[in-house]
Amino acid sequence: MEELLAQQVFVGAPVDLADGYIHLSTDEQLRGTLDKHFAGQENLFLARVDLAALGPDVRWELARGGALFPHIYGPLPLAAVIAHGPLRRLADGSIVLADQA
Repeated sequence: MEELLAQQVFVGAPVDLADGYIHLSTDEQLRGTLDKHFAGQENLFLARVDLAALGPDVRWELARGGALFPHIYGPLPLAAVIAHGPLRRLADGSIVLADQA
């Protein structure tokens, strides 16, 4: 975390680095992404990203189930993160987004 704050950019998790882009999900896609890729994991954090601030580095591409997902081709400057916080799930499994805390 200290390195991230010092550099002010996120270059991606190992899966992002392997695929060549940073994976993102829309609000509507988030629960499916968490259930598929992060089930049972603790201490997760969410970040809401201003995609417009990233310009042409964002590409919407077909992924799971033929849905379009936003992918960032390049580093994510922390200045484009408009909200963040720990992942919270309610008893029904729904997600409390970072800007709804």
